[in-house]
Amino acid sequence: MCNYGCEVHVFVHVSVNACVCLRACVCVCVCAAATKTVLIVLAHQSPGSFNAAVCDVAVQELRLQGFRVLLSDLYAMKFRADATRDDIIGELKKPELFQYGDETMSAWKEDRLSNDIVAEQRKVEEADLIIFQFPLYWFSVPAILKGWFDRVFTQGFAFSLENMYDNGVFKDKKAMLSFTTGAIQTMFHSRHQRGHQRHPLAHTEWHAALLWIPGSCPQIFCPPHAPPCWMGGGRG
Repeated sequence: MCNYGCEVHVFVHVSVNACVCLRACVCVCVCAAATKTVLIVLAHQSPGSFNAAVCDVAVQELRLQGFRVLLSDLYAMKFRADATRDDIIGELKKPELFQYGDETMSAWKEDRLSNDIVAEQRKVEEADLIIFQFPLYWFSVPAILKGWFDRVFTQGFAFSLENMYDNGVFKDKKAMLSFTTGAIQTMFHSRHQRGHQRHPLAHTEWHAALLWIPGSCPQIFCPPHAPPCWMGGGRG
């Protein structure tokens, strides 16, 4: 069950007609939602990919149901993944020893973050539901999406020592993982050596109170057969 009380397809086998089935998956995840604005963060290089097709169907279906949809297509945007001094406008608080977390927190408080970070933070603030669409890379998110987390979810904006977990800044927002794998469903079973991949972010951003969603469940797309060459993720 998802946070809206709807059944979610946790594993969907990819086939030639898979995109036809995606409409039902998207509808089922939002059918009972009172959400007005949805942000989709897409992390795939190719507009012809399966991930892009999932995103396109989600955008279409959500808009048909009356939702306002915001899209961050990270590769198309050429979103910069590296967290550097360039993310802060103006002087540093401690130029002799650059500490990214402290400097970006100060910059956030003083409206001195770079424009691309501010633009993404505004989308997060406006969104009632955030969908992360990506291929599984080495049992985690692609580097560009990890960079999005690192740069957009600055301390102060997304979390603080006082506001974490069930008291997180975004505790009233909903979020969903939707990702593809390069291996069949059984390879991600809890009894398999690769382990259970219901939550690739279980011990990182997801449970660090940046987006604390109790009971959230992902939508996972697995191919019906293992590809001839598999490198720990889903590149489709």
